[in-house]
Amino acid sequence: MTVPSSTERWLVSLGGSANNADHSSTTTPAMAPNTVTPDHLASENTHPNAGIATSLDFVEVDTGAGLASAERENVRPGSEARLRNSNIIGNSNGSTYSNMFVRSGNERLYEAYNELHSLAQDFRKPFDAPAILVVGHQTDGKSALVEALMGFQFNHVGGGTKTRRPITLHMKYNSACIEPHCFLIMEGAVETEVTLEELQEYIESENRRLEAEHDKFWAKEIVVRIEYKYCPNLTIIDTPGLISAAPGRRNASQQQAQKQVEALVRSKMEQREYIVLCLEDTADWGNATTRKFVMQVDPNLERTVIVSTKLDTRIPQFARGADVELFLHPPARLLESTILGGSPFYTSVPSGRVGISKDAVFRSNDHFREAVASREASDVAQLEKKVGRKLDAGSERSRVGVSQLRRFLEQLLQQKYFENVPSIVPLLEREHRGAAQKLDDTVAELSNLQEDRLKKRGRHFREKFIAKIHTLVQGSISASPERFGETLADEHIRGGAFLDVDGQPLPHYANLANKHMRLYGGAQYHRAMAEFRHVVGQMQCSEISREEIVNSCGVDDVHDGVNYTRTACVIAISKAKEVFEPYLYQLGFRMAHIARRMLPIGMHLLQRDGEFLNGHDLFLKKVGSIYYSFIEECEKDCIQKCLDDLKSTTRYVTWSLHNKNRAGLRSVFREQVVGGSGPAVGVASEESKKDGGRKKKSGNSSSGSDASSSDEDLGTSPQEQLVDLLEGTLWTRRLGSISEDVVAALVCRIFEGIRNFYITSVELKFNAFFLLRIFDEFPIVLREELERCYEHQLEDIFDVGVLRKHLSGRKTNLMEELDQVKKLQKKFAAIHSTLSQPARQPLASNTVLINSSAKKYATHHQRQATAV
Repeated sequence: MTVPSSTERWLVSLGGSANNADHSSTTTPAMAPNTVTPDHLASENTHPNAGIATSLDFVEVDTGAGLASAERENVRPGSEARLRNSNIIGNSNGSTYSNMFVRSGNERLYEAYNELHSLAQDFRKPFDAPAILVVGHQTDGKSALVEALMGFQFNHVGGGTKTRRPITLHMKYNSACIEPHCFLIMEGAVETEVTLEELQEYIESENRRLEAEHDKFWAKEIVVRIEYKYCPNLTIIDTPGLISAAPGRRNASQQQAQKQVEALVRSKMEQREYIVLCLEDTADWGNATTRKFVMQVDPNLERTVIVSTKLDTRIPQFARGADVELFLHPPARLLESTILGGSPFYTSVPSGRVGISKDAVFRSNDHFREAVASREASDVAQLEKKVGRKLDAGSERSRVGVSQLRRFLEQLLQQKYFENVPSIVPLLEREHRGAAQKLDDTVAELSNLQEDRLKKRGRHFREKFIAKIHTLVQGSISASPERFGETLADEHIRGGAFLDVDGQPLPHYANLANKHMRLYGGAQYHRAMAEFRHVVGQMQCSEISREEIVNSCGVDDVHDGVNYTRTACVIAISKAKEVFEPYLYQLGFRMAHIARRMLPIGMHLLQRDGEFLNGHDLFLKKVGSIYYSFIEECEKDCIQKCLDDLKSTTRYVTWSLHNKNRAGLRSVFREQVVGGSGPAVGVASEESKKDGGRKKKSGNSSSGSDASSSDEDLGTSPQEQLVDLLEGTLWTRRLGSISEDVVAALVCRIFEGIRNFYITSVELKFNAFFLLRIFDEFPIVLREELERCYEHQLEDIFDVGVLRKHLSGRKTNLMEELDQVKKLQKKFAAIHSTLSQPARQPLASNTVLINSSAKKYATHHQRQATAV
């Protein structure tokens, strides 16, 4: 991989080189300088056994590093000779010398990014250092691959859920560490050196603890720093395995666990700095199990490396060489061509654990690494046998095996490190300013914990809160409608909908204005009142039965005649009270809901404007309690006043309210008796109906008499018509058409009068005794209540002791955060400054030496290949 010139200059100034001897590769002119592919990261070796030799360098030496004389003592007999034949152990001091420079040159950068990751995790920052995020299902071999990349076993591997917390592994190459040195990083970046057994026990104890809790998984990472002579310089995050739960209610717990794991892993993948290592356990690229999940966050897989695990079990499944070719070179219809690296990787990890028990397969980690390398060589040989040719060193061999994946990831992460340095410097500067400002604010709050200052700050906040509530009622766009607004449908769900007499929600209203808009404050209040007018204004009196009319007649205390006017009044006021009273309570609850919503909106606006009283939760709760109590009191008082009006209207019928002039009542009778379209025109009583029926039965012979009778009816005098009307409405309780229709018409007229008066009265009462009280009375009530607390219950709203403890803890955390940010600032500023300066001339010889060593190394392999 060709590193940018600024990077090379920086490494030269540190005594190293941007070019690694073993990792040397060339970039074709047509290739973009920042593009990383397996072809670029592959070795240029052309020796027939170069593949096996490349695998063996993972066993005995660090990738691209020669063994120093002190290190050669640890090589077992026979291994050194084998490595010399493969030209892995360089005979010249130049190769070892160059690697020492490269390692020392990158060490500062690796340490800086590891500390940046710890800062992001400890203080939950919205940024992070570049890292490799391993994502796969439970049976995809995630933990086994991570161990193979590390060169030793440490975690619990097997079926089921073995990882319930992400494990971050900061791996660092250290040639002096013959055995892995593990450091568990706890809160506050405190490192504790632990053995492998202690690390395993800690991870398993965390798994047991989480398994017993309600939330089975935790996004908080277990951070481990590892130094080892066989470790690559990588930061790998091993995530919990994805779960494919079976359907059905009996598997509800597994389905819940699946959702928890997916949410946890998705939140990690959303970190743009992470490179996703997507593991697929499949021989058919058309089956995208893990890839489908990863593409929810990275649709084009542009920062995702695809790895096909368990290659040793895949190869026997291929019957023809063409199947292997399709597997090694998947077309774009099966696998996205935009994946990071251009092509997938193929790995195998031998099964078995390291230990001394009879079930252990490997006696040591050296034995485990040899098995990994041997498995890689075996996979290459089987693939070449299947396809009937040698694998291409650049496009095929460089993608098979754990060592190839390890080399690719290490160089890819190193490239990400260099690319991100310029953006890290201003980011840390911004974090430093933010932490310093928070620290200053905390110190100021600690100094303001005196009684007089607390009262003064409380009064200032009180007035600002009152002003925000008034602004929301009067109208404002300060708060986001998307976050705080409610459509009419949302308002019905949270504040209750208007129900009909049967308790069923009324259908949606087609003509109600702004019903789909997200409103709050005064605008939402106005819409609710318009909905009330719309709903109640369309209410009609329900159908009146004959039994209701007869039962309403009763007997007077003076005579036993029938007073149908009183009957109509009794029926009308009873039905009006039954219909209208429930809507009053529904409207009160709705208006209280709208008013209560203004409290969190006002608090949000105060916090946004920097006028919030941070840390004083008791005081804020007291303000909220006073506000809610005031709204509840206003609701009750307003409803009671409206009930008094409804009671007065339904207690005594005033005809001037329902008939503004004589024409009103006259129209009722004209409509039912005199008009030609009424339902009972010309019919006086039940007896007249029977007489008319008898006349019709007399046949055609009586047609003349019928005509004369009709003429007589038309010539009836007004006095006779009045007598007939009185006989049908006053003297008899046998209901006729006129009696029934007149009563129904009077009831409807009285009902409509009560309804119109009720709507107007309710709207006036809510405006005057609910809405305006927020303007007029609430400021007075809030001031009086808080001043009373200042005099007698100051400790109940300002818990100074708890608050001082809270602020002191916050100050300590901010000081720790500021200290870490300062240290990282210095490190990244020095790195950035060095990258921005030209290389110093005296150190140019180091570059020549390193480059010449790399060329000698490559030339030696070419000569060997030619000799063979």
